[in-house]
Amino acid sequence: MKLVSWNVNGLRACVNKGFNDYFAQMDADMFCLQETKLQDGQITMEIDSTYEQYWNYAEKKGYSGTAVFTRIKPLTVRYGLEEDHEPEGRIITLEFDKFYLVTVYTPNAKRDLSRLDYRLDWEERFRSYLQQLDALKPVVVCGDLNVAHQEIDLKNAKGNKTNSGFTPEERDKMTRLLDAGFLDTFRHFYPDQTDAYTWWSNMPKVRERNVGWRIDYFLASARLAPSLVDARIDAAILGSDHCPIVLELDEKKLAESSDSGLINQ
Repeated sequence: MKLVSWNVNGLRACVNKGFNDYFAQMDADMFCLQETKLQDGQITMEIDSTYEQYWNYAEKKGYSGTAVFTRIKPLTVRYGLEEDHEPEGRIITLEFDKFYLVTVYTPNAKRDLSRLDYRLDWEERFRSYLQQLDALKPVVVCGDLNVAHQEIDLKNAKGNKTNSGFTPEERDKMTRLLDAGFLDTFRHFYPDQTDAYTWWSNMPKVRERNVGWRIDYFLASARLAPSLVDARIDAAILGSDHCPIVLELDEKKLAESSDSGLINQ
């Protein structure tokens, strides 16, 4: 089973920069998007009709938004955290037979950290939500989590220690999420790989020199570890200031992991 996640930073613009070619090439079972920046009816996707489409639009035009295209029909679909709605369109949860898939676009603390308190409260609620799901079935989480967790996850750690996305508070929330029973799948396979980034500033030559941050993730319930086949970063794919990330799962082992009992018992 192949899953793809991509912060497209405006889907209409990304479609004009090769999105459909990449989508067709990947032939994914599930393809998740963040920062679609769309309202209902503003785009018609020219993709294989075998995909179900689920969209969560932000109330504010041209802002945030998430989407999931899946060839496997979900049992249930939920939009948001505590309620089946949230104004910024940041979360979609699909329930399948053996696991939950959550795609998320985590709020940015902003350059001046004016939204840091909101961000930290949101992180608490998000972790609680994932733990509630994980108590029922294993969870796969993907998306732009807007944090470089460790110094290895960005090019210039020393110069960014007080900047949005690398503050001690944001990094601590990520640590607490992983400690709650989740794996960073890329680091599961490649714990020491350097220069592995998913986002680059639009400043001149930054991407060319690979001065980036790894802020897009596939996380998975720890008990899914035996079903993980590979996690990778498609850094060569353009079309957004983020690149796509990919997770491959062994479906047979996924079923076994899902039936093996709850980690919290």
